[in-house]
Amino acid sequence: MAANAIDQTRRMLSLVTYLRERPGAHVADVARAFGITEDELISDLDVLPMCGTSFRGGDLLDIDTDGDRIWWHNPDDVAAPLRLAADEATALLVAARAVATLPGLRESDREALLRATAKLEAAAGEAAGASSRLSVTFESEGGVFAEVDRAISERRRLWVRYYSPARDELTEREVDPIRLFAVGHTYMEAWCRLSEARRTFRLDRVVEIRILDEHAAPPELELRDLSEGLVQPSADDPEVVVEVGPGGRWVAEYYPHDRADELPDGGLRITLRTPDPASLRRLGLRLGSDGRIVAPAELADSARTAAAAALAAYEGV
Repeated sequence: MAANAIDQTRRMLSLVTYLRERPGAHVADVARAFGITEDELISDLDVLPMCGTSFRGGDLLDIDTDGDRIWWHNPDDVAAPLRLAADEATALLVAARAVATLPGLRESDREALLRATAKLEAAAGEAAGASSRLSVTFESEGGVFAEVDRAISERRRLWVRYYSPARDELTEREVDPIRLFAVGHTYMEAWCRLSEARRTFRLDRVVEIRILDEHAAPPELELRDLSEGLVQPSADDPEVVVEVGPGGRWVAEYYPHDRADELPDGGLRITLRTPDPASLRRLGLRLGSDGRIVAPAELADSARTAAAAALAAYEGV
């Protein structure tokens, strides 16, 4: 099905050009030219009138057929060269200038980006004026990304100081980076020399990073399929049960779970699995009066203890 959809998309893109050059073309001739049946062509023609040139609500393709010939009534309206609106040009220029300032960016890439930016400024004309009064500064994650990207390309080891929210601690470790990827946040997958295992690090939790002289040599690992998300619990992982009120129903949308049973008050009893139950202690604290951890008992006790300590700290201020 996916391959057919891709083929149809490619065919319709060519069909637009073909019909523009052949007003009143016969259905049979067009179908023969594209190597499809007349029914397939009519199916394409049913889709084309829902296509247009702008997400801003610009003109749609006014194409129809009487079963024998095909008529395109507004080719000149929708075939004009596309131009960037002022806000689009501004956003693109600001982003391009910001990326060009990233530390660790390869010099050849930086020069190519600056050349493209100059051409865009010339084409945008007055619309480029507003972009010169705006700027974007990347915070630490941008610098971390550049360092990781450089380490991967040069096959070098990294030293990182990393904050783990589940344990509320900073650790120092050497890692051999494997890849960068984004699932909501940007992550580095790497072989951790401290734990001698594959680990995933969220870039905005990297407090400090340094490229080392040592050659990175991660073991041959099969890359994880992340199409179903970063967290993919196993059936062997420990089970955690959380009960939430109506204000905590978002937990079922945010966390992969085995079950979500309705409660009489409009809440949910959610059963989920995680390789590290302690990592959900912060969830219990975040829920507050909107929910509670039911099982395992030691995790529930840990969350209650952490909540009591937090309240005591406030009382002491």
